Amino acid sequence: MLKVGIVGGRGLSTVAGFKNRPELCEVTALCDLDDEVLDRAVERYNIPHRYRIYEDMLESDIDAVVIATPMQCHVPMAIQALESGRHVLSEVTAGVTIDELWWLIEAVEASEKTYMFAENYCYIPQNSVIRAMVKDGLFGDVYFGEGEYLHNVVHIVKRSGSGMSTWRKYWQLGKRGCFYPTHSIGPVAQWFEVDHVKSVITCSSGQNIAAIEGLRQDDTTLTLCQMESGGLIKIRVDCMSRRPHNMSYYSLQGTKGCYEAPRGLGDDHKVFIETPEDHDRKWSPLSDYYEKYLPERYKNATEEQKKSGHWGGDFFLVDDFLDAVINGKKPAIDVYDACEWTAVGLLSELSVTNGGKVVDMPRFRPGTPLKDQIIRL
Repeated sequence: MLKVGIVGGRGLSTVAGFKNRPELCEVTALCDLDDEVLDRAVERYNIPHRYRIYEDMLESDIDAVVIATPMQCHVPMAIQALESGRHVLSEVTAGVTIDELWWLIEAVEASEKTYMFAENYCYIPQNSVIRAMVKDGLFGDVYFGEGEYLHNVVHIVKRSGSGMSTWRKYWQLGKRGCFYPTHSIGPVAQWFEVDHVKSVITCSSGQNIAAIEGLRQDDTTLTLCQMESGGLIKIRVDCMSRRPHNMSYYSLQGTKGCYEAPRGLGDDHKVFIETPEDHDRKWSPLSDYYEKYLPERYKNATEEQKKSGHWGGDFFLVDDFLDAVINGKKPAIDVYDACEWTAVGLLSELSVTNGGKVVDMPRFRPGTPLKDQIIRL
């Protein structure tokens, strides 16, 4: 029985996933500095052990740690967990500096423990269908994709009541560029299969809202990722603009067809697959392809599993983590994916502050020597 400890009482999206596999695991510990948050979560989820000090939880008999703290804490806490012999499931982003990403890779490689990146947008059912269709060649050779994360978070840069600044003021809206890229690039990067990001360029629309709100983040950023294959991924991240949320828009273009997610007002997921008989080039509902391409585990999911969070994706994410830990399989989203997807945002900050300069992506691969751990402008 795998014993799991979670650090971060406000980030409990994985709890339902773990509780849906009682034959394999148990959430036995929760850690948070805020007593009120800790008490509320422990009672709600019936977690037997509570900790305010992270090191105290690491001294208990847990086997794995879920890191659900603010993003600037992810790498230090992951390294501590790995060095103490625990497996790690980390929320996004992987880290907040390029140096941190190399430290994380080195710690994972030295530990021989499982590190998996909890990028749950990769597990959205429709994204899994598109990935299966890509693998089956329906879109031909994929050469363009895009992801958008439009989510105004200005209202949560200060705590209600005290008015004190939260970590988001500094590590999200206190930075420039595409600070939160992984929800957008993760699923699309998987559709490009074995490809990797070669370079990043980011432009912004300015800082009009930032000037009003006293923040640094650009109103909107567009980031282009040139892939090693020559393909292109476009990312828009906007957590400032006054508009309805749309946190899961994606599109894909290949030599034989394309896909677009809905943008709202009754739109739906849709695809076009070219055939010799189809000269009108009309969209078809993506749901027409569910019978063949929706993974069996999605079809067989219970209602409880579907409620695990993020369109049911949190259950399947946890399932893959358990499979990697218990059966020794390669993590579905490993540390190298985590660092490359995170680095898109870190490099975009360099790009946008240098007038849209192209910045090369470091090669996050196993055993990368120190001389190759550099950023080229």
